[in-house]
Amino acid sequence: MIAILDYGVGNLFSLRSSLQQLGLQAVVTADADAIRAADRLILPGVGAFGDAMAKLTATGLVPVLKEQAEEKPLLGICLGMQLLFEKSYEYGEHAGLGFIKGKVCPLGPDLTDKGLKVPQMGWNALHIVKDDPLFRYIREGEYVYYVHSYYGKNCAESTLAVSDYSIPVTGAVRAGRVYGTQFHPEKSGDTGLRILKAFSEL
Repeated sequence: MIAILDYGVGNLFSLRSSLQQLGLQAVVTADADAIRAADRLILPGVGAFGDAMAKLTATGLVPVLKEQAEEKPLLGICLGMQLLFEKSYEYGEHAGLGFIKGKVCPLGPDLTDKGLKVPQMGWNALHIVKDDPLFRYIREGEYVYYVHSYYGKNCAESTLAVSDYSIPVTGAVRAGRVYGTQFHPEKSGDTGLRILKAFSEL
């Protein structure tokens, strides 16, 4: 069973629908016992980093998440991936969960093509920089769906894949059993489903 963490942030039900489409059992929960009983965990998220981190902390699930990430695969999606980092500079400076070394910074100032829109919204090719079981069912250059204004930086040792948006934007990261995707697998069509399938088999 896959537990999707419900802490009041994110479109949890499209994610659950994608997993059900793959024939996978998934539960949306904020219950510590259900999280401990699950085989895999997904941390979704949309919105602002500071608000999301405050809501996650308020649930009391942060210690559970840190304990369980030692034992089973965890996937952070979009803002959920950003929460895995040490810190974010979205509207100030905020501490993250610290699974991934690096920081989350605004995309706009770093773009070399200032004509590109922020947020980056839409489909972009995924370039695999480190082979990983997460990519076992996809090929180099398949397209995935992004919606974000901030991105992971200084995280080369954890970066699995990037997408070009005038700079290499961190698309997927890994540290131990902890994975993150800046793109939304549940909105990335068949490619995203194949990534979720691979995650379910880790």
